[in-house]
Amino acid sequence: MAARPPLVALKDVRLQDGQRPLFDGVDLAVEPRSRAALVGRNGAGKSTLMKVVMGLIEPDSGDRSVQSATRFAYVPQEPLITGETLLDYASSGEAESWTAEAWLATFGLDPAKSTRGLSGGETRRAALAKAFAEEPDLLLLDEPTNHLDILAIELLENELISARFALLVVSHDRAFLNRVTDTVHWLEGRRVRTLNKGFVQFDEWSTKVLEEEAESLRRLTKTIERETATFYSSITARRSRNEGRARSLQALRAERAEKMKDVPRELSLGVDSGATSGKLVAEIKGVSKWFDTVASGEARVASETDAPQQADAPSPSSLATRHSPLPSRRTLFKNLTTRIMRGDRLGIVGPNGAGKTTLVKTLLGELAPDEGTVRMGANLEPVYLDQSREGLKSDMTLWDALTPGGGDSILVRGVSKHVAAYAKEFLFSEAQLRQPISTLSGGERNRLLLARALAKPANLLILDEPTNDLDMDTLDKLEELLEGYDGTLILVSHDRDFIDRLSTSTLALNGRGDIVETPGGWTDFIRQNPGFLQPGATPRPQDKAAAQRAAEAPPPAVAPKKTAKLSFKDAHRLKELETLIDTLPAQIAKHDTTLADPTLYTRDPKAFDAAMKAAEKARADLDAAEMEWLELEEKKAALAG
Repeated sequence: MAARPPLVALKDVRLQDGQRPLFDGVDLAVEPRSRAALVGRNGAGKSTLMKVVMGLIEPDSGDRSVQSATRFAYVPQEPLITGETLLDYASSGEAESWTAEAWLATFGLDPAKSTRGLSGGETRRAALAKAFAEEPDLLLLDEPTNHLDILAIELLENELISARFALLVVSHDRAFLNRVTDTVHWLEGRRVRTLNKGFVQFDEWSTKVLEEEAESLRRLTKTIERETATFYSSITARRSRNEGRARSLQALRAERAEKMKDVPRELSLGVDSGATSGKLVAEIKGVSKWFDTVASGEARVASETDAPQQADAPSPSSLATRHSPLPSRRTLFKNLTTRIMRGDRLGIVGPNGAGKTTLVKTLLGELAPDEGTVRMGANLEPVYLDQSREGLKSDMTLWDALTPGGGDSILVRGVSKHVAAYAKEFLFSEAQLRQPISTLSGGERNRLLLARALAKPANLLILDEPTNDLDMDTLDKLEELLEGYDGTLILVSHDRDFIDRLSTSTLALNGRGDIVETPGGWTDFIRQNPGFLQPGATPRPQDKAAAQRAAEAPPPAVAPKKTAKLSFKDAHRLKELETLIDTLPAQIAKHDTTLADPTLYTRDPKAFDAAMKAAEKARADLDAAEMEWLELEEKKAALAG
């Protein structure tokens, strides 16, 4: 069978971005019914290339050919939702009203809902519904999973897999790309390389390509070194006959300089886990949190903001019809009991609006639980990377964001660095330092947040949706950093691959008040808790049969409950341990203050040695007290039955 002509093809496309060539001979073709990923580093020009494919940007040179009557639909990184209602918006293009209404419902949206005050997830789902309703031949999606929860991402995956149109998608979500793509276009070094296989094969292929190019550059460098030595050793004797060799050497050097332009800068990430925390980071007992309703019928947590474009907004699994009466209280999570120990890596997952960010703020003490208690451990130095990017004002410059106290230096993990040098480690140029944050891309803003967060020592690192807008190379660097981090890590993320790679346990909220903790990452959670996150999940057939048998069986005889409690000795020891755990951190801090004196060792070596030993003993005593306290608490819980 003859190959079908592409829907759209670019040939030898070149585009200049100011002084910098963005594309230099790009070839790209999108076949009918293909599902292609467009991947590359932040700043490589992926979004611009999509606009060239769409015909929204005219290249400086090269050809763009399109099959006649090809229909395009495009969802940019930051969709603009217009019109009075979502139905007005979704049907404002080529879509019929009834088709737009059906796709809005598919993506869990009320067609009559106002377009004002939408959350980030609602904005994304509305834009996707509009694009699907237009029934294109080619759909272009730029970071479509940003602000979507896991259920909405899986819905989108299923719709794309069953669709009849072609797809070109930019995304950092590996699990998403692994599932939906059959082709990969890799924008690297101002050109596009194409892999005619799904993204699941990309890492192995791209590594091989880079190794071959590095070897080619190494051989070119060796050739230049050899030719240079030969040229200068014979130049005085055969000056007139070396003009050809001189031109050849100049051409080799120009070739190497051109190749070096395409060697990407490496992101430099570091983290300091600071002082060692106590073994117990947090103990959560019977914690519950709920929404209270207000007169308009909308519900909110009294202490939590309800700003537009927040990512933790209601999803298809937790939507309530705007005009329907709401109950007086909606529980986010109930009766959560768990412990977080030093070195744990806890992933928190669930649909938008389930309360993930609320749970994090409750753990940090920013919100009080409605029921239960949260006890934080000793000597904690938390750093919280907030998904809402609080503290970054659009008119603030990058320089201002990195130096909130003014000046030209920043304290990075205890060492003073010039702001320009530190910004360079996160791939920011000196020219960008005076630009307003509003001009930065989503990926650049997220890198800026990482730069601010990782400058501080932290033995408890809380990252709320850290993967949004980051390219895969940055994600790989971040994962590598976190894998070697010896503090305690709490991750809130919809990125299933990210959770799988880093989490040692996963805490899931389903938006109906239920919460479950599972050892391992996302894959382990799904295997052990099938259907937990699905809205209105019903028991499996075998579970229904078991429930029926249990209902028909006579009730078991109830033995009289024995009341048991700790012995007097254990109860007394528990109180002693609680006092120790409360007082030892102050002793440790006092010894650390003494040791911080840079002249102490030279002035009084014995006092320095005594303070060092006292600090070590106090830390050891704190660890031992926490472990014994945990054992007695577990014994107390077991006796209470």
